[in-house]
Amino acid sequence: MLIAALILFPMLAAPALFALGRRDGRPLFGAASLCAAVELALSLALLPESEALALPGVLGGLRFAADGFRRCYGLLASLLWLGSALFSREYFDREREHLASYWAMMFLTLGAVQGLFLSADFMTAFIFFELLSLSSFPWVMHEREEGAIRAGYTYLAIAIFGGMVLFMGLLLLQREAGTLAFAELPAALAGADAGRTRAAAVCLLLGFGAKAGMFPLHIWLPKAHPVAPAPASALLSGMLTKAGVYGVLMTALYVCAGDRLFGVLLLTLALVTMLLGAVLALFAGNLKRVLACSSMSQIGFILTGVASVLLCGAAEEGRALALTGAMLHMANHSLLKLALFLSAGTVAMRAHALGLNEIRGWGWNKPVFRAVFDVAALGISGVPLFCGYLSKTLLHEGLLEAVRASGLWAGTEWLFLAAGGMTFAYMLKLHFCLFREYNADPARQREYDVDRRGMRPLSAGVLLCCAAALLALGLPPVALALGGAMSGGAPGHFASFAWENLKGAAISLLFGAALYLGFVRPVLEKGGVYRDRWPRRLDLEDSVYRPALRLLCLIGSVIGRALETALDALATALLRSVLREEKLRDAGSIRRAGTLRALGQAASTALGRVRDNFSVAMMMTCVGVILIFGFLVLLT
Repeated sequence: MLIAALILFPMLAAPALFALGRRDGRPLFGAASLCAAVELALSLALLPESEALALPGVLGGLRFAADGFRRCYGLLASLLWLGSALFSREYFDREREHLASYWAMMFLTLGAVQGLFLSADFMTAFIFFELLSLSSFPWVMHEREEGAIRAGYTYLAIAIFGGMVLFMGLLLLQREAGTLAFAELPAALAGADAGRTRAAAVCLLLGFGAKAGMFPLHIWLPKAHPVAPAPASALLSGMLTKAGVYGVLMTALYVCAGDRLFGVLLLTLALVTMLLGAVLALFAGNLKRVLACSSMSQIGFILTGVASVLLCGAAEEGRALALTGAMLHMANHSLLKLALFLSAGTVAMRAHALGLNEIRGWGWNKPVFRAVFDVAALGISGVPLFCGYLSKTLLHEGLLEAVRASGLWAGTEWLFLAAGGMTFAYMLKLHFCLFREYNADPARQREYDVDRRGMRPLSAGVLLCCAAALLALGLPPVALALGGAMSGGAPGHFASFAWENLKGAAISLLFGAALYLGFVRPVLEKGGVYRDRWPRRLDLEDSVYRPALRLLCLIGSVIGRALETALDALATALLRSVLREEKLRDAGSIRRAGTLRALGQAASTALGRVRDNFSVAMMMTCVGVILIFGFLVLLT
């Protein structure tokens, strides 16, 4: 079966690559590239097929399907992995440490991504979702530096939290619907309680949204990308964030179809994600951080389209516009971020820096690099004739239909256009930094000018192929054919270059140009120096999440100490009354302790023999079992 081969092949290749990489790095590169090419061939073989597969096993078995969206994204994942693997030859040329684990985790993650996008029910999606979270975690920490380790643990913490909330939502959904299969859920939920179904959907939204980089669980994204290797950042942004979007999309289509309240919640979070990501990218002073925050913003665009699908109601044309736009922008963004992050990797390899002040002027006399970067920059900015224009126009039209159908605030459209303008502004910042300005250090600028090529032929070939694919997706027949294949049918009355569509793009681009000239250059680039002016107190991780976690740990410690003291006191009473053992010499220290900490320490010392008493341990176990049994009886 092609589906099974597509999922299992990279997972089986991962340990073989790890074993090979323990000996030498160069054969490892060739083997990894070959594996990626085989995976691409399997994806191409799946394109004309439409099959379903059920694997019996635990949790009712794993179920897969291959419709248009799944087949296209399986092919896209294979393309991204092959491009990343080929670019890695030059990127890791001088590195020999940790490559074995990097390649093994890379292909284990590829298998998990394929399994997720081909899943036909939420439980199968959940299993592969958790697997890709754990297997991609080492990418972030690959450099083994302090910043990388901190960012890696932030990524893992968000992934674990998202997984726990997601599993809770699945339990609620299973209880309401009796099934987790996508195709069966709409009929199963027809007579279910709307409140409990919505509660399950919110849990699913938070769980999947954590991986997508949706506000307020976006904190891992701007910190993980700058410290991860560039080929890994391309996959994190281009594909792993789409794993979260895929889950949100399945939730919207099969769990909350027609739920206006859930649609409003999703649209609100999408708009905040879109605008906040763009603002963070404007303020950032590091090339990869700008691109990471840009990923967050573009995820907001995609989620806006998903929310519009829910809010269009019975307007089928609006639903088709929004759904096609969301899926097409997913594909566009995956390829755009492959080109942009690999470009950032090229800069890092040659300039050995990523700060905008350090890399200023690096792109002079590098026509191939400049062509690729500008194609991607114009595409992500939504400039007409480039790929992002069509997908963003579809999203814009879908949002307008949703506003009309559901009576939303008319200013929602202006927020959408403003976010698009900010995208153009921060891409203008990167363009001028790399290609229009000179470095403040003349000696460094001379070094940059000497290196006219900027990269080896293989890396240049990868980037040129990305640029060619992006230019092809800028052609309306190609883009609409892909969007229609993914969504099940392109909109019937969509004029790509109608005046209304061009006007929206023009407003967005003019706003972005004015923002760059009126704010970025005079304020953020004051005195010819790029500064990261984003206030540190507004960092959610450092100002909110970590203090809250410390507070919870403190509260848990206090509660745990109190419970320990109470259990020790109960054990002492049992020793005296039931077991009639000798009176402990210093049991009175429990009463003499002046503080909770002293109380716990006194109880721990005085009752040390009690904890070693087998009879008391058995009695405490029996009490716990009785309490759990009583709780279950009350629930039923």
